[in-house]
Amino acid sequence: MLKIAHHPIYNHPLKEGHRFPMEKYDLLPQQLLYEGTCNPENFFEPEIPDNKHFFTVHEPEYFFDLLNITLNQKAARKIGFPLSEVLIEREMIIADGTMKASEFALQNGIAMNIAGGTHHAFSNRGEAFCMLNDQAIGAKYLQNKGLTQKILIVDLDVHQGNGTAEIFKNDNTVFTFSMHGKSNYPFEKEQSDLDIALKNDTQTDEYLSILKEILPKLINQEKPDFIYYLCGVDVLETDKLGKLSLSIEGCKERDRFVLQTCFDSKIPVMCSMGGGYSKDVNIVVEAHANTFRVAQEIYF
Repeated sequence: MLKIAHHPIYNHPLKEGHRFPMEKYDLLPQQLLYEGTCNPENFFEPEIPDNKHFFTVHEPEYFFDLLNITLNQKAARKIGFPLSEVLIEREMIIADGTMKASEFALQNGIAMNIAGGTHHAFSNRGEAFCMLNDQAIGAKYLQNKGLTQKILIVDLDVHQGNGTAEIFKNDNTVFTFSMHGKSNYPFEKEQSDLDIALKNDTQTDEYLSILKEILPKLINQEKPDFIYYLCGVDVLETDKLGKLSLSIEGCKERDRFVLQTCFDSKIPVMCSMGGGYSKDVNIVVEAHANTFRVAQEIYF
């Protein structure tokens, strides 16, 4: 069965007009249940995990500044959300969802988190709606439990996974691959193990052609025993914060190729949703829902 992390805290109240579409975290599971792609048994509710899991990735001083809401004003502003105890709880619960989903992926081949993909969280700071790097935390969680050795992070969000690149820059047990918009945020990029920077308005065909050439070679080269897939839908042509031009069908084909490749390679995969900022939230929900539809088709 496809196991999916979801918690009511994911939909965090923001001021009206905020550019982050929090409502997608309620709308997406509702849509999956309504159409029959998922049933209530697919979903599990994560909790606040032990703090020790965060110290494998984040510096304790930064973590406690977050926890106690004592970040300086400049550092807090970079995060982009008004800081509160509930917001930090939310971030911790998202990370727990990714850790638990990672274990479900080992059992079932795949598992997912309705939220997550917080790849702009560095070891010592947060930015761009990211505070704790869920997939980085998940990767070290699996390795420290002796469940995996070599991990590949496939980050296909439109923005470079700069925090993830920084966290693992000296760790050869985790290979970071980011395929993103060249002239998009972050404007000063970090160095992933492999970065593919795409020009503005890259269309579906060119995008898929590049991905289909690179990913199988990368898997063959690195021989990972686990994959984290960050499947942001901000690659869509309708996205307000992205500068690529994929169609909804093209984004679905991207997910199908990645998940089919993981399935055929017999490598467990854990998916975090990442970004999506189309003006019409229904487009965001539809594109995210496609990832779950494709997962059910391939694996179950």
